[in-house]
Amino acid sequence: MEENREDHGLAEGKILSVWMILFVALVLLPSIFRVSLGISHFYVKIVIKMLEWATLQIEEGVKKQKAMALENLISTGIIQRDETPMEKEVVGQCRGCFSLADVMYFSKKGCEAVAEDEVTRRFSSEELLSWNLLSRTNANLHHVSWKLAAVWVTGILIRYCLLLPFRICLSVFSILLLVLATTVVGRFPNGRVKGWLSNQVQMICATLGIRCLSGLVHFHNRENKPQEGGICVANHTSPLDVLILASDRCYSLVGQVHGGLLGVIQKSCMRTSQHVLFERSEMKDRHLVRKKIREHIADKAKLPILIFPEGTCINNTSVMMFKKGSFEYDPRFGDAFWNSTKHSMMTYAFNVLTSWAIVCNVWYLPPMVKEEEEDAVHFADRVKAVIAARAGMSVLPWDGGLKRKKVKESFKEEQQKKYCQIVIENGSVGNGNVC
Repeated sequence: MEENREDHGLAEGKILSVWMILFVALVLLPSIFRVSLGISHFYVKIVIKMLEWATLQIEEGVKKQKAMALENLISTGIIQRDETPMEKEVVGQCRGCFSLADVMYFSKKGCEAVAEDEVTRRFSSEELLSWNLLSRTNANLHHVSWKLAAVWVTGILIRYCLLLPFRICLSVFSILLLVLATTVVGRFPNGRVKGWLSNQVQMICATLGIRCLSGLVHFHNRENKPQEGGICVANHTSPLDVLILASDRCYSLVGQVHGGLLGVIQKSCMRTSQHVLFERSEMKDRHLVRKKIREHIADKAKLPILIFPEGTCINNTSVMMFKKGSFEYDPRFGDAFWNSTKHSMMTYAFNVLTSWAIVCNVWYLPPMVKEEEEDAVHFADRVKAVIAARAGMSVLPWDGGLKRKKVKESFKEEQQKKYCQIVIENGSVGNGNVC
């Protein structure tokens, strides 16, 4: 009995040693030296082939008319909108005179907004034209054929029974490594050595974090990578944006103070590098943030500042108002968008860890400088337009703060003033013309 126990213990020790060697050789060392062994590329290619096969199965199993109806619903939304501007539609109805029928224009726009407005849907997950074999997507079509159902079940077993445990273990290891390493490096005196060690720790941990998600990131135009003392702005989809950028270059972050798991990571990073954190509700913090940013960029030796001007997470279909890098996630492999008003951080982390992978393209865009006769608003709009054009996204004039707050009275007044100006310019008020 004792000999059997000893043999069993030796066998377990050998298995554990093999796993440790594989972890160090295939995960840890490549992350330290930031090299790719091609495993993620190979895995993503297999997933792509599987999704292409699943799409063919769905097309064969679903009637063509239903497929076209589904595609139209996803691509155009719930309703078909008339994009005619107010000036043309209102003036065209009664040739410039005031009419009670003008009320119908505003009623129609109100009904469209209630059914589906162009802002709220940016804060929900992006719709897919084809099913990606994830049960949480809306096009749940595993019943089309038994072959597709078998692949779907197999995918669940792989993601939840094989990938999820490995990803959780690697995530815990990455967070512990970050906490312990920043605690040690934080005790070093300020200087070049501490700065270099801090950068290495954060980049290694960020690279490990991407490997937790079977991440595949393509960086484009690295010659435009931000330099010390500069400001980098990017569209914002989720906390993964920071993780992805930090794997290629260290930044000083400007962002909201978080609690829980994100709070632990923020505090760890603050031990070794300077970041600007604030409370969204505190007006005093806003003035302090501006002051800290100006002081930071005045020192050309400091890390570039990374800002997400939208102020909230958008679902990677549009770019909202800026208060230059550009992200584009591939939604086929998993949903990178974090709907913070609906899901907690832990729920979001679980959804990401049980996705196929996170595939992302990052473009470093050429630096942009404010022109002499250009104010801050027009400069921000110009930068936003460049980012949206590069990522193929829509440009929306709305403030991302609408995710948590009601529409400002100034927006309503703007529409009222526009209609009033139409009536006045056509002389219907002074002449007493009413249709």
